[in-house]
Amino acid sequence: MTDALSPTPIEAFSAALTGLVATVAPGIVSVRAKGSRSSGFVWRAGLVVTADDALAEDGPFAITGADGATIPAQLAGRDPTTDIALLRLERTDTLQPVTLAEAAVSPGALALTVGAEDGTPTVASGVVSRASGPWRSLRGGEIDARIDLDQRLRRNAEGGLVLGASGQAIGMAVFGPHRRVLVIPSSTIQRVAATLERQGRIARGYLGLGLQPVALDGGGAGAMVISVDPQGPGAKAGIFQGDIVVAWNGEPVRHLQTLLRALGPGSVSQTVTLDLRRAGQTRQVSLTIAERPAS
Repeated sequence: MTDALSPTPIEAFSAALTGLVATVAPGIVSVRAKGSRSSGFVWRAGLVVTADDALAEDGPFAITGADGATIPAQLAGRDPTTDIALLRLERTDTLQPVTLAEAAVSPGALALTVGAEDGTPTVASGVVSRASGPWRSLRGGEIDARIDLDQRLRRNAEGGLVLGASGQAIGMAVFGPHRRVLVIPSSTIQRVAATLERQGRIARGYLGLGLQPVALDGGGAGAMVISVDPQGPGAKAGIFQGDIVVAWNGEPVRHLQTLLRALGPGSVSQTVTLDLRRAGQTRQVSLTIAERPAS
């Protein structure tokens, strides 16, 4: 016979979830800027990670912690390709850093996203709908694992911390296409945030060319040069407006996005061979990829 004072399984489950949220709540913050509201978490003392896409382009920035206090913050760096932004706080005494875990997840696993609104925790529950290996974002960012959530998330909870069933923090919740909830995994956050702390940005490759996709006579596709930076790598390689890039290191350029994704951090200083079509003739040029200038 069950003891009348014992919690039911549902009560026990509810209490466990409440306990998980309470554990991380001191490190979850609201992020406010001109025209934007989102969530974030204390990555290290004095540093908050949030979603770049949800953060306004310009400050001033401020965060509100679980104690309700609002603290001014400065932008330490941002990387749109991985959707990670880092804020540096003017005060650090009242906030508790969270511990990120590089834990494997499987489809069907429980996931909680803990965000904040005016410093008060907000929680969304759901399951992992997809888990697979490394991938590149549409902007060319290298993300260590693909994790999708079947979860309904408040707009201002973007940038919140995602917890697995064990309570481990597995990453940050962001919106993908069609408001699908994606997770930027802990390993990606650790790598990118550390670089932003040191350098303020992530190096990206730069061709110095404005490109647009075109269909080729006789079939196939290419990327037409519509503008050339006079000081950029393309100009130095002898590329002109109107040229059509048809191959990159011998591989046909079928999609412009594929070419742009090749311009990740590891591409800087690499020399590549481009096949060009100019006035009906095909020629090859060598181009050394530069680092994209700071905007």
